[in-house]
Amino acid sequence: MRRERTPSATTRGMGIPVPARVRWAVDVLDPAPADRIVEIGGGPGVSAALICDRLTTGHLLAVDRSAVAVRRTTQRNAHHVASGRLDVVQCELDALDGPPDGFDAALTLDVNLFWVRDASRELVVLRRLLRPGGRLHVLYGASGPTGGERVLGIVEEALRRHGFAEVTGRTADAGFGVSARAPG
Repeated sequence: MRRERTPSATTRGMGIPVPARVRWAVDVLDPAPADRIVEIGGGPGVSAALICDRLTTGHLLAVDRSAVAVRRTTQRNAHHVASGRLDVVQCELDALDGPPDGFDAALTLDVNLFWVRDASRELVVLRRLLRPGGRLHVLYGASGPTGGERVLGIVEEALRRHGFAEVTGRTADAGFGVSARAPG
């Protein structure tokens, strides 16, 4: 898989480059204006900015275990937080509490736990949080883990084992990953 180094855009006139993998992931997510979305491991908040820019009445919950990432996401997206479109929470995914069936979609980008160890606890949480038929996207940038086909197979199997439907591997120049739907 090739690594794209040229950013395709910047966020909100801030001159912050948007990596191709982030733009691709948000395009795969394809948030509708009223979607309720949870993003796991969003790092510095670049993807949160792109997602929130597409929301009108929708909402994004950005979750990261890193205090630094939470601070950066909150600072970068202060206008989205102030508008009520974005909440940022520091916690591990398996400790995330939220309303059952409360989200239309979930996105992870470059979160390795889904292929490096048993992610059963985390997948139980995501399954509970997603509405029936809600979309889950476990994505990796093109420069992500080596052995993309092996990673896809591990993630696909884990999602199927936890009852997710329409489990589909995907590859693109900017990245690869697995998309699925929560059981209905």
